[in-house]
Amino acid sequence: MSAATPRSIGSRVAGLALLGAWLALLGTLGAAVGYVLFLPEPDAERAPPPVIALQIPPTAPETAKAPAVPSRVEDGTPAAPPVVKAPVQEVTEPATPTEAEPAMEPPLAAGEEAPTAPPKPVETAVSEPEPGPGKTQEAALPRTPELEILPPWKRHAQPFDAPPDLPRIAIVLTGLGMSSAATEAAIKQLPSAVSLSFTPYSRRLNEWIALARVNGHEVLLDLPMEPTSYPDDDPGPQALLTALSERQNLERLDWALRRATGFVGVAAVMGSRFLASEEHMTPILNEIKSRGMLFLDSRASEASVAGSLAQKIGVASAVNDRFLDRAQASRVAIDARLVQLERIARKEGFAVAIGQTYPVTIERLRAWAAEVETRGFVLAPLSSVAAERLARQTASRESPKE
Repeated sequence: MSAATPRSIGSRVAGLALLGAWLALLGTLGAAVGYVLFLPEPDAERAPPPVIALQIPPTAPETAKAPAVPSRVEDGTPAAPPVVKAPVQEVTEPATPTEAEPAMEPPLAAGEEAPTAPPKPVETAVSEPEPGPGKTQEAALPRTPELEILPPWKRHAQPFDAPPDLPRIAIVLTGLGMSSAATEAAIKQLPSAVSLSFTPYSRRLNEWIALARVNGHEVLLDLPMEPTSYPDDDPGPQALLTALSERQNLERLDWALRRATGFVGVAAVMGSRFLASEEHMTPILNEIKSRGMLFLDSRASEASVAGSLAQKIGVASAVNDRFLDRAQASRVAIDARLVQLERIARKEGFAVAIGQTYPVTIERLRAWAAEVETRGFVLAPLSSVAAERLARQTASRESPKE
């Protein structure tokens, strides 16, 4: 081969230099094109797509779903940094039970009924004693300013207007409020002039008293007392007992009187031992008098001093003359007691009888009351007999002075 000339060598060098320049230019252009093509989205690291889900209201259903992470790979690197797990967990994490969902209720016991409404917080600032005087009793009958100044035994008394020359007979049924069927039968089937006495242990005491008053009955409250057969015969956890102090018995009396309102007074229930104790009966009668109520001496035994003691203290009172069904609850026995009651009323001018809510008692009283006026008697509420008894007592006290 012939040796290269200097000129040819220079041309080659110049060509190589020109080629290198073109390659450099093409590399620069390629880099620029690559940068444009593969440029990442603006602020991709500072605001990754999953964070956008946090701007959706937390209550919307869509918040449970996080936006999908792009899976497209252009140059071998993920399109978004793998930091999406933290915001997704924050969005989809369930709220605590106290904020978003109710707490799980424990399983119901056997025979237990599910509540119909969510429980409400118990209010401790209640002015009424439990269960407290119900407002329904006050609404049962219209109230006037004149009635407000009267004592309860007159304010809650049923109206009574009958010829004064007719003997009065008052019938009082005690022990109401424990059996719904017997209580409703007495309220709705007996004449309104029959007085009804409810046990303070009744859970529906306010409701029963309101229903009785709406149906025209005069209402009393049973006052459980200690019998001679105690503790074999138990009058209940709030009964008046001779073994208790005066303060304890007065507290139990207060408990009974605060159970309801709308009643004219109290009727002694059982109490053959307590009624015979003047020491224990005196503070009880004084308290009943101070509250303006009447007292019915059941005369559970012949040794009872409650009736005469009530007259001495000046309490509006009445005394039981016959138990209609205590010895025997039959048609023959009840009819015989009613005949005896008429004889007492004809002689004394009034008479009082106590009965229970037996079906036979209610049936015989209905039949007897339908014809009592044709025999010259009038069926009267107990307050009218107490008023007559008090009037006679007042007249007897004033007669020696005239």
